[in-house]
Amino acid sequence: MARRPVAAVAAVALMLEAVGIGLLNWILGLVVDRQRMSLGGMDTDAMSVGTWVGGGVFGVYLLLCCAVLLRMALRDRAPGRPGRILLLTCAVTHGVVGAFSIGLAGWFAFVCLMVVLGLVVLSLLAYEPEGLARGGAAAPEGEGGQDAPSPA
Repeated sequence: MARRPVAAVAAVALMLEAVGIGLLNWILGLVVDRQRMSLGGMDTDAMSVGTWVGGGVFGVYLLLCCAVLLRMALRDRAPGRPGRILLLTCAVTHGVVGAFSIGLAGWFAFVCLMVVLGLVVLSLLAYEPEGLARGGAAAPEGEGGQDAPSPA
């Protein structure tokens, strides 16, 4: 299976998404600041700074996920437990944001998010951690090794 290209494409997709999210939040912050919009009497400066900080934090999170996927592609090895947890949270985040995006941004945004979700999940499944059997349980010692015959 071609697992390296899938992880590399997922990394590129997350990098593009991080840049897009950062730019979108920067532009939204500028719009709120220049229009002097207020939501329920909230300070416009706080709203614009909050938009910029939120976009920056989410962009850095996506870039961190991108780095884990890029490392997977370059080393052709599964990530450690923290890397897997990070990619699992990335997949869940894409699922939730994708569900909200249908009503807010349309079907094109939903499809893009689902493609990235599929790439992240496929990368996780392609790089199964070493020492785990197919069911997710660790194989007992002496079984499942290279010298042991495979069950028919």
